[in-house]
Amino acid sequence: MPKGEQASFLFQNMGYEQDVCYAFANRYFASNPVADTKIKLTVFQIMELKFSTSLFTFALLTLLQTACTRPETTLDSPAPPIAQAEIDLDRYVVSPIGNDFDDVPWVAHVRALDLNEDGLMDVIGCEAKDDQVIWLKQNDKGHFEEILLASDMQAPVHAEVYDLDEDGDLDILVSCMNIVFPNNDKIGALIALENDGLENFRKRIILEGVERVNDARAHDMDGDGDLDLVVGQFGYDQGEVRWMKKIGPWKYASQSLIHLSGLINVCVSDFNNDGHPDIAAQFSQQWEEIHLFENDGKGNFTDKIIWGSTNHDYASSGMTEADLNQDGLPDLVFTNGDGFGPTLKPGPRPWHGIQWLENMGDGSFKYSRIGDLAGAYSPVVKDVDQDGDQDILSVSGFNDWENPKADSLVWFRNDEDRGFTKVTLAHEPIQLLSIDFADFDGDGTGEIISGCFPSYPPYDRLSRFTIWKETANR
Repeated sequence: MPKGEQASFLFQNMGYEQDVCYAFANRYFASNPVADTKIKLTVFQIMELKFSTSLFTFALLTLLQTACTRPETTLDSPAPPIAQAEIDLDRYVVSPIGNDFDDVPWVAHVRALDLNEDGLMDVIGCEAKDDQVIWLKQNDKGHFEEILLASDMQAPVHAEVYDLDEDGDLDILVSCMNIVFPNNDKIGALIALENDGLENFRKRIILEGVERVNDARAHDMDGDGDLDLVVGQFGYDQGEVRWMKKIGPWKYASQSLIHLSGLINVCVSDFNNDGHPDIAAQFSQQWEEIHLFENDGKGNFTDKIIWGSTNHDYASSGMTEADLNQDGLPDLVFTNGDGFGPTLKPGPRPWHGIQWLENMGDGSFKYSRIGDLAGAYSPVVKDVDQDGDQDILSVSGFNDWENPKADSLVWFRNDEDRGFTKVTLAHEPIQLLSIDFADFDGDGTGEIISGCFPSYPPYDRLSRFTIWKETANR
């Protein structure tokens, strides 16, 4: 029996979708360094014996728990208790948008923008299971039409929008992993969807045959007036961050900045206040670090680590750049909430939550814990309540979904003086992975768009794409 089938045999009998079964076994061994080759071989020998499902599962779990014990890890700082916590389930009215669905969706990313520049906010969605990039086009206020922009997109997981060819319309830069769950092969790709100005999009392969691509941004990195690219490759055991200098129409020259696995997000801004755009990169896997690549303005970068955790299962899951304290300097807000590893069952961990790296203005940062959130993903910094300061929204991608009171969507309300109050906005729909915030109806109040990516049971209380609109009494 091939290794992939062996893993599937185990996890299908534990109630998981076939597509994620192989990932669980690989992730378990990857996050347990003491699980050596002999143990792995023994596991697969057990599977070859073709025990009954119950006996096989019992034998394998016993072996893994006794022979593959994780070494103790130490948190870099304990998660503080939340001084205040509120529940406000009536703040938003929830409206599913897009087509009906039968299969479990894998919406890896959503981005709010006005793609056709008609004055109405739209949504770009990455459907990783179906290899699709989707445009949720708002034709009238509150009415969205789902349009397939591109198929065969090699498991798209992130999309950003820029005028890449400088022809006056918006193109889409899509990061593609090809296979979402663990894989060491060089199967990643970076694809541009070129807009012809008539709402037709042409596929252009910018980069392929590399470690799985997880994020990419466009910015003029060397001051020559052209939009260059910054690319993050998650890979698995190998990964990379590179910048790609634009040398002609749809042509780029790559320069590697670091070879490190587990890249989650890249952010581009002038972080050290010297007038040149720098790159911040968040890494997971065994590294659990944030690196700053300082730019001399000519495309030469110096790498330094600005934050790191001693907990190898810290589970970094997302990062965004924003001026959280409005002092004119770009900060970093990041989450840790990945629920895979080190145990066989994915789910929340007690150290999951939201963090803030406050920019001190000279390339150094001050760490602060904002608050706890099981399975925290997709941090978004916006003034949610329009009181003049910046708040944080986040979703729970991994939680105890058997508990109907588990957090799904959370708002960390800024109470000034560096204090934040956790406000639970929803318990369902569950298994949200990505959100964005924009004024979709033009009333001056922002709405939330969410995308759903269930990776383990239960597969209920789901909503593929959802608009969250504030109730009238707000």
